[in-house]
Amino acid sequence: MDELRAQGLACKKASYALALLTDEEKKQALQAMADLLWEQKDQILQANQEDIEAARAAGRNESFIDRLALDDKRLKAICDGVMQVADLDDPCGRILAEWDRGDLHLVKRSVPIGVIGIIYEARPNVSVDAAALCLRSGNVCFLRGSRETLTTNRMLCHWMREALKRCGIDENSIALVQDGSHEAADAFMRMNEYLDLLIPRGSARLIRHCVENATVPIIETGSGNCILYIDKNVDESEVVPIILNAKCQRVSVCNAAESLLIHRERLDLVPAILAALKEHGVKIHGDATVCSLDDTLIAATEEDYYKEYLDYEISIKCVDSLQEAIDHINTHHTRHSDAILSSDPQAIETFMNQVDAACVYANASTRFSDGNEFGFGAEIGISTQKLHARGPMGLNELTTYKYQVYGKGTIRR
Repeated sequence: MDELRAQGLACKKASYALALLTDEEKKQALQAMADLLWEQKDQILQANQEDIEAARAAGRNESFIDRLALDDKRLKAICDGVMQVADLDDPCGRILAEWDRGDLHLVKRSVPIGVIGIIYEARPNVSVDAAALCLRSGNVCFLRGSRETLTTNRMLCHWMREALKRCGIDENSIALVQDGSHEAADAFMRMNEYLDLLIPRGSARLIRHCVENATVPIIETGSGNCILYIDKNVDESEVVPIILNAKCQRVSVCNAAESLLIHRERLDLVPAILAALKEHGVKIHGDATVCSLDDTLIAATEEDYYKEYLDYEISIKCVDSLQEAIDHINTHHTRHSDAILSSDPQAIETFMNQVDAACVYANASTRFSDGNEFGFGAEIGISTQKLHARGPMGLNELTTYKYQVYGKGTIRR
């Protein structure tokens, strides 16, 4: 692991100079990064195609391939996202508080965290999103993607580092772990002397592994068993469109719905819901009540209510009350994003206050849990914990603060 430690040392050294860049210097670097990635799109897409072919040969399913794949449209969106980050306000150097105490003048000021490690799975867009957000917030970005995306990530990082060099910035402000082994990943998450923070993005299994094995401070992100609840009082015209958007718009993302609860008094809505889901090829696991309405469904197990499918698959359960729905959600979800569909203001308020999730919705799809949709620009991830960030993590969540204390030859007596 000597190479990994050498990279870590180079990143740590780069972090001190990076923290001193001006707002304009960071903007210029991001502009150069976006331009160069687009100029080199043929090389990037060719590298990505190699990863796709290898994944198919290894028997990976199409949902996995979708998360892995880039094309002109997706790459353009990635480059546009970099420029959107460049246009955001610099989160560093803000005075958060300022006061005098005797002869001391105290300033609480926002500063970069330092070196942020990102460990993630089959999403090459994360490489660029994370690098852009880290650069904009004055942080070094040390990436560890999956083995399946290594060729793509190497190409993306090569051109991002080249853009930094052309701007006179230490290329080690962006780094990629070159070893795709599990041993290297475990060593990476224990590099306390070089990493200030670790952010995992990916499956529940990856996040759990990081939580259990990392010694670097960690923010849990991403795992999304998002649950929709249909209340007994609901606008029927909204039900199917919201369910289809939450489940089917893009099944492989963490803010897609994975489970559906329906009040017993609205079982009349179930046939239309099932028909719409089946039309989109969704495999449905139902409890005894729901299965009694359609004998083609799969009987749901308790495990199904905990599962993040990331595929055309969903569980459906009947509940007797709003409180039962809330209790079920707080037991089975991942504290990511949950929603109530209801026309009852009191039921909505109860749901909003009692569901313990980073994002709680009323009469809207969970697919809005996204940094861009919240107006933050690209996100580093969606935190499902409560410290130090929660929900979509934008630039402000990638800073910490320091106290700058100015005296006048002042001593403590």
